[in-house]
Amino acid sequence: MTAIACLRILFTDGESRPGEVPKHKAQGVADAFLKARWRKPRKCGAVAPLAFVVADTRVDQLDPTELQALAAELEKVLFPGRPIGTIALMSFEGDEQAVLKFASLSEKELMGLMAGEGYGGDAGRVHVVRADSVHPLPCTREEAKAQAAEKAAAAQPPATDPPPAAKPAPPKTAARIESPPPAAETGWWGVQDLAQGVFVGSAIGLRADLIGPVPEDDAKLLKRDLICLTDAQAALKTAAFGEIHVPFSFWNLTTPSSQDAYRGRLSRYPLDQRPRLCATVYGTPREASIGMLQQARAFLKGGFALMDVRITDPTFPIQSLSPDLVDSITLVLSGETEQARLKQILKFVERKAGYVAKGVRQAVANVTSAVELEACKVAGVARVQGPIVTDLLDKPVDGPEAAEQAKNAA
Repeated sequence: MTAIACLRILFTDGESRPGEVPKHKAQGVADAFLKARWRKPRKCGAVAPLAFVVADTRVDQLDPTELQALAAELEKVLFPGRPIGTIALMSFEGDEQAVLKFASLSEKELMGLMAGEGYGGDAGRVHVVRADSVHPLPCTREEAKAQAAEKAAAAQPPATDPPPAAKPAPPKTAARIESPPPAAETGWWGVQDLAQGVFVGSAIGLRADLIGPVPEDDAKLLKRDLICLTDAQAALKTAAFGEIHVPFSFWNLTTPSSQDAYRGRLSRYPLDQRPRLCATVYGTPREASIGMLQQARAFLKGGFALMDVRITDPTFPIQSLSPDLVDSITLVLSGETEQARLKQILKFVERKAGYVAKGVRQAVANVTSAVELEACKVAGVARVQGPIVTDLLDKPVDGPEAAEQAKNAA
């Protein structure tokens, strides 16, 4: 059992427009609150500006009253001294795809929900949460109509003599209900060069990873990779800045049938973009054979100038790799506590001399705290990415400073 919900932050006081409060301040307050209160095994993460996904594997339904404290905190920090009523949270609880769709709803659609009109998407549990109240709302337009009909019937006076028969009204043309477009399955992490203090590119990832574990089945991993390949190709048409990092499963890269699937997508990639494309190979075993890595590099080199190997073991035997086989190795942090994650960083950088000797750049991904970021900086890690660097963005960064601007404006 797992309960998943999307949380949207709304400014509801007509006298207080969202533009009067920096969105990044509201985002920062909510992010800090959720990380402090929504502890493991529960999960939380930002998926869009002023939108968060929360999940709990221990329950079937979430308790919306838990979020009242967040509403009160936002009121206190953003509008000190004002009466309660400027901030409202809207929670939508449903299946994973419906939750991600809810994260992409426009402000107009959210206001329609708040007005009790429902929306044109999937069914779920909707609540408006304020510092002093929690109210359920109809989710779909059908639910809203049914609820309105019930209220109207309850308000009717008792029946007396039947009124004279009226002429039947002409049939009406059914109104077309526009459903919101599906939310993008992917997003982008900014990749930062620590030595220069600037962003050098973006890495595409799955939004579903913010609320659930990565699957282990090769077929599912292949499907995810193909989605990323397709979305990355589309982004190349408008994203002119920096490296573009695209994931590939190590074992799928060495399987002929999976190679055919990859090849079908890669055939669409423009050759002039090759110098900025980096293949990030994940799921690489600690004792990966040189031959298999060479095979992966040979397969990818036609479309990708750079190859990065993602590892979870900080003691990966760099000394066994031949020179010029890979350009970088990225440690993906996975410890349950900050202390455990700092130990992983320490073990990784203890082997820095071996990386320098091979001409391989060290990078760290899934950096989640300022302490982890500072540890990477002090230890001389070349590049970092993760929630403390940028949120999962809707599009690749568009300049050396753009990712920080995007995070501050979110």
